[in-house]
Amino acid sequence: MAFTFEEQKIKGVFVITPQVFGDSRGYFCETFKAPDFEAHGIPVNFVQDNESSSSSKGVLRGLHFQKEHTQGKLVRVTTGTVFDVAVDVRPGSETYGQWVGVELSAEKKNMFWIPAGFAHGFLVLSDTAVFTYKCTDVYDPTSEGGIPWDDETIAVKWPKLDVPYKTSEKDGKHPKFTEQSFEWAKKWL
Repeated sequence: MAFTFEEQKIKGVFVITPQVFGDSRGYFCETFKAPDFEAHGIPVNFVQDNESSSSSKGVLRGLHFQKEHTQGKLVRVTTGTVFDVAVDVRPGSETYGQWVGVELSAEKKNMFWIPAGFAHGFLVLSDTAVFTYKCTDVYDPTSEGGIPWDDETIAVKWPKLDVPYKTSEKDGKHPKFTEQSFEWAKKWL
């Protein structure tokens, strides 16, 4: 296989590391190969690719989800380093309300698989970052939602930085985890 798949403490969430071939000219690696991903139960019906650029350390995006057109995401960093987080919002799951975090970097070339039924966010640890993701459904602004990045029930342990976190006004308006119904996510168990 061209990848190693390391399942995290939440079943179905994986850190994926490609095999990298390098020499004095640079490197080559595969970033996706359907048979390898299918062998680990990861859907390969990606329908949208996204790219996000963050211009400074401390940019914090999330925690986001979509109620309709719920997306599974294969995420990676092509420039810089981020701390990436997935939160299980599937009622009835053994890990409901729990989170997993992983450092992703352009240097490591590692990826993170976040299944549908999870909220997602990331914090930029480097001076800049470019973040890419493949999605299993399309973006639908009418069904987007979120949880505050600092929600005390979920209690993500974001890395401490020497700069303040930079969040969007929109992300500051999400209702708390305990104030929301996640019934829409049950179908992703």
